[in-house]
Amino acid sequence: MEISVSQEQGRISISVIKVSGQLDGQTYEALIAKAREVIDGGIRNILLDLSELTYISSAGLVSLHTIALMTRGEELPDPEQGWSALKSMDRSRDGGLQKNIKLLNPRPEVTSVLDMVGFSAFFEVFTDKQKAVDSF
Repeated sequence: MEISVSQEQGRISISVIKVSGQLDGQTYEALIAKAREVIDGGIRNILLDLSELTYISSAGLVSLHTIALMTRGEELPDPEQGWSALKSMDRSRDGGLQKNIKLLNPRPEVTSVLDMVGFSAFFEVFTDKQKAVDSF
């Protein structure tokens, strides 16, 4: 997996984190670490560009959930807890669409996983980068 970060300026400053390759048990911690760097740098609004993400596993879903919690300043689940970390997503989903993290151009195979687990109700998804930036 490759991760790159760029900045966009709309009404507010936004970090675009582009993820390429596979987001799974081998790589999900790298994405969380990169998001933590962005947030520690003072940016709380993240657009995840998933246009080159070819696969997402349950661990990848945990990373999306963890980043959403980080942008809101909430307590993080322990990823070592496995299913407990996944189960904590149910509590967050009750809060509706995330305001500080949005998704850009997920491929059909990734979209089907997001839909299957109900993340489509959790994350706003955009196909146009400028519209995504303007939505923050």
